[in-house]
Amino acid sequence: MESVYNKPVLTFYRERQDKPERETFAVVKAKKLSVSKSENAQLSGTIQDFFPLMGDVDCISSAEGKVDRYVVCWFDDAEPDMDKSFRRLTGVTFPNGLSCAENERGKKTYNSSFKANHGILK
Repeated sequence: MESVYNKPVLTFYRERQDKPERETFAVVKAKKLSVSKSENAQLSGTIQDFFPLMGDVDCISSAEGKVDRYVVCWFDDAEPDMDKSFRRLTGVTFPNGLSCAENERGKKTYNSSFKANHGILK
């Protein structure tokens, strides 16, 4: 099963079990978010062509950031009932970090693949 979200705004939190963080460390706008669930209920996906609206996402590519876990949240615009449109992935890791491309004006665009432990996709 694969879920695809076009042009989502994603909110990133660091996952902390003992003291959950309530402060967003980054907000990004993506061209496309794809999440697939394998037969053994493992979640994986890609975030394509995203750029930060707020915060710094470069820390995800650091040595500590690659092993850290994140919570990623967004709203599903295709869901007509706003009360049911909240989506979330927990235990998100970026084992390969982020790949970055910079255009001639200096704007950075990122791409990444991820794995997640749990997700609310419907």
